[in-house]
Amino acid sequence: MNNGFTDTFGRRIDYLRLSVTDQCDLRCFYCMPQGFDQYQEPENWLTFDEIERVVAAFARLDIGRIRLTGGEPLLRRDLARLASRLHALPGIDDLSLSTNAVRLAKQATALRQAGVSRLNISLDTLRPERFKAICGGKLEKVLAGIEAARNAGFGPIKLNMVVMRGINDDEIEAMVDYCAERDLTLRFIETMPMGETGRAASDRYVDLGEVRARLEQRYTLLPGVMPGAGPARYVQLAGSETRIGFITPMSQHFCESCNRLRLGVDGAVYPCLGDEGKVELRPLLRGGANDQQLTDALLTALRNKPERHDFHSDQHQVVRFMSMTGG
Repeated sequence: MNNGFTDTFGRRIDYLRLSVTDQCDLRCFYCMPQGFDQYQEPENWLTFDEIERVVAAFARLDIGRIRLTGGEPLLRRDLARLASRLHALPGIDDLSLSTNAVRLAKQATALRQAGVSRLNISLDTLRPERFKAICGGKLEKVLAGIEAARNAGFGPIKLNMVVMRGINDDEIEAMVDYCAERDLTLRFIETMPMGETGRAASDRYVDLGEVRARLEQRYTLLPGVMPGAGPARYVQLAGSETRIGFITPMSQHFCESCNRLRLGVDGAVYPCLGDEGKVELRPLLRGGANDQQLTDALLTALRNKPERHDFHSDQHQVVRFMSMTGG
């Protein structure tokens, strides 16, 4: 098992979120504007060969946990083939996927066979009309994807719910019950001011301390943990295997334990989700850089990782949309 790289602030960095596309087949209003079409041109996407080379370089630095993200990663053609190549690399300990699950029903088995073991699925509501209003898609496709993932043997499967006041905060208990019935993990997430859409949704912000207090009125919550380090703070629902996580980038930041970097589809390494700093790899990859030069660029990104984000400061506004970074 890899131990990761220690950054300037003593944090062990062992996790890469890898965006394979910035495109998405949904339009969640807090993430991407309606009619948005400012995507990277496909020729600017890293190829599978380039992705494999970068991931291998990360693995040599003991960064061996990879999550495939987007946009919506299932839009990238032959994703299972890429997953198989990454899973086979020396030093890759864990391969997971974040998805909206719209296309998962048809791809779940192939992805599981390719070596993807864990899934994070975005789901903000269990009501079809509300789902359409939030995301512009069909809820039944997502629910079918979740069932296909369960049947394919993924574990754990984590559902991510962005809690928004007046939008879906009346479904908190319903989502807990849905997950408890299916042995799924549920993670509540605070809205983040990423791009214009994220900042516009800030008036819907809910402090997850309120959510936890509300759940404690109905359920018995026990201390809980989940395999794999991450930003959520977990409790366990008494009488079940269901864990409930709280991801609180606004009310209670988790920067002191942040263990990750992000790689955009265009080859930009982002040391922090809440910072505009980046290191461009594509010019190196396509300019004949050797492995040492590539490694030096990765080390620069690691050293540039800030101590923390500051979403509350107007001076540190993040203008890029979430899909450009890989979530």
